[in-house]
Amino acid sequence: MTLSPTQTVRQLATDLPNATRIFEQLGIDYCCGGGKSLQEACVQARLPVEDVLRSLERGSAPTATSEAGLDFQLCSLHELASYIVDTHHSYVKQEIPRIQKLLAKVVAVHGKGHPELGSMAKVFAGLGDEMTSHMMKEEMVLFPYISELEAAIEERRRKPFAPFGTVSNPVQMMEMEHESAGNALRELRSLSSDYTPPQEACFSYRTLFSALEIFEKDLHQHIHLENNILFPRAEKLEAGN
Repeated sequence: MTLSPTQTVRQLATDLPNATRIFEQLGIDYCCGGGKSLQEACVQARLPVEDVLRSLERGSAPTATSEAGLDFQLCSLHELASYIVDTHHSYVKQEIPRIQKLLAKVVAVHGKGHPELGSMAKVFAGLGDEMTSHMMKEEMVLFPYISELEAAIEERRRKPFAPFGTVSNPVQMMEMEHESAGNALRELRSLSSDYTPPQEACFSYRTLFSALEIFEKDLHQHIHLENNILFPRAEKLEAGN
């Protein structure tokens, strides 16, 4: 595959399985900022685009698959939505209360000397509330509609009734909420100095920062699968393309 700086970050993240890992390492936003060209993203991240292209070329491969071998571009939309729920939604639901407890513990002990921890707790609380509501809307409304739409088209039945008009309407709302979540992640990273604990940090402090960084990486991949693969495929299917 020939790579170009004019290709969007979304296209590269979708087509190259190792691209998301490389973008993560370089600090390039491939989920909410996926519509930018690679050139624009590199300028924003202050990176030489030639170096990034070389990294992508070394890590390129033909298809994007999950660890379980699921091809995100060729699997059914129902399979992809189920994968997102089982892998990413489950993880987020498990980690939100765990990280909130860690934050409360670390703030209680170290908050006076590190006031940024209190700010982090507030930001994460908002993110947790937003993601809980967001995932419920996907699981109860959007994902079932996408699965039913796909089944109806495959079986040549009438498309299911969409109370929201067209799938693009809830997709737009989900993408706006993804952008909000991305902003919260960036604020958490900034407040924590890129998740670098102070030298005197205790085990819980270090565990907290590690958990937040892993949470960030998972949410980036989570949003990427929805914004860049599931949602565009659903819109294309509904439009009959």
